[in-house]
Amino acid sequence: MNAITSLLSAFGLSTAAGLNAYLPLLTVGLLARYTNLIQLGEPYKLLTNPLVLLVIAVLALLDFIGDKIPAVDHVLHTAGLIIAPVAGAILFLSANSAAGSVSPLLAAICGIAVAGATHSARATARPLATFATAGVANPVISFMEDASALVLSVLAIILPVLAFLLVLLFAGLMFWLYRRLAARRAARRRSA
Repeated sequence: MNAITSLLSAFGLSTAAGLNAYLPLLTVGLLARYTNLIQLGEPYKLLTNPLVLLVIAVLALLDFIGDKIPAVDHVLHTAGLIIAPVAGAILFLSANSAAGSVSPLLAAICGIAVAGATHSARATARPLATFATAGVANPVISFMEDASALVLSVLAIILPVLAFLLVLLFAGLMFWLYRRLAARRAARRRSA
């Protein structure tokens, strides 16, 4: 991977970590272990270790199940405020490790910021969905988040440009939703 594609891949993987911290780590680890699609530099080759992959897979499964249960999902999202940015930093650093195009400190900061912002948007939206649907929509929303994280992780490795375009689309959508909600709140305040 050259410097530009590794950078685009890093942004895609970090965004995916904000949606589900474990699936992108598992995807990177499995693809690096069993294919030539991604090469990891040291110390990120640790993600290819069978024991590490097993632990990440178990955590991914527990998160997958727990995130479908209202109340449990909110606890997981609170823990995710730390876990997602850490996973984002690891993924950004690992994607950048082979090309070494960005300083490790800047890569870690970018990974933390991207995954943290994505997770924060997700964690902010979920209570609104829980309230609006009495928790009925949570499993569906959670499944869509998991599927998006997996697809974005694979695309970030196979087609980094497309993954980055999806990240930009996601950011634009979040900005649009934020502006729309802010306008609604302002309108309610004016009418009250």
